[in-house]
Amino acid sequence: MQFNGKKGLVLGVANDHSIAWAIAKQIMEAGGECGFTHLPDREDDERQRNRRRVSQLTDKYENAKFLIPMDAQKDDDIQRVFDHTAEQFGKIDFLLHSIAFADRNDLSRETVFTSRDGFKLAMDVSVYTLIACTAAAKPIMNPGGAIATMTYFGGEKCVPGYNVMGICKAALEATVRYLAYDMGPQGVRVNALSAGPIRTLAGRAAGVEEMLTLYEHMAPLGRNVSHDEVGRTGAFLLGDNSEGISGEILHVDGGYHAMGSPGRLLDKLQTK
Repeated sequence: MQFNGKKGLVLGVANDHSIAWAIAKQIMEAGGECGFTHLPDREDDERQRNRRRVSQLTDKYENAKFLIPMDAQKDDDIQRVFDHTAEQFGKIDFLLHSIAFADRNDLSRETVFTSRDGFKLAMDVSVYTLIACTAAAKPIMNPGGAIATMTYFGGEKCVPGYNVMGICKAALEATVRYLAYDMGPQGVRVNALSAGPIRTLAGRAAGVEEMLTLYEHMAPLGRNVSHDEVGRTGAFLLGDNSEGISGEILHVDGGYHAMGSPGRLLDKLQTK
């Protein structure tokens, strides 16, 4: 996998456990250049915790070319980031969108009790931002470029505990298909990577520990996937080797999504 001469923007790195960082590392180690955004820090946060968490990672790479804050709920802020990207890179070859959020109170309650404001917040951050960022990227994307976002199996089937975020992921996956159509005439591909449970900041909020045990017993491969495996697949979707793929939801979950029964987990239960 080669990214020599490729340039792009990575949205959504929070710390070294972020899937976005696993993907960005693969790209940079293959010769690509990346610009990064981070969550804005509060004005009273003199330590700039959000920026520092990401800069501790990007500072180690010469081809991490810039790191700037972005509030994805503000169109002006999104445009500022893409204007800066154009100033630094000219045209870009890839865009990685790894942005999602739901209020913890809404995640922890049954879906039927999701608040109206919480629903709007989760959909705005987790879904609409992909549309907004794709629109901002459109004028500076090279033909043959690629856009990728992050989803999860909870958007396809009911995963208790994932709740309102599952609804958001279903909407996100539909958005991928429509954006793939819109960006197709420009030669730009739009796909989503559906990773199995991984220990990330977002994963902890969604009860990832219980899911790790379940996947280990149910997935055809009989194990969980690693950050590196997900990173390599994400880089594949953003690189030339996936040039014929668009509108796809690509699972990296050890095959869990293919199961229609508990499989070998049922065998274990029956022997007890």
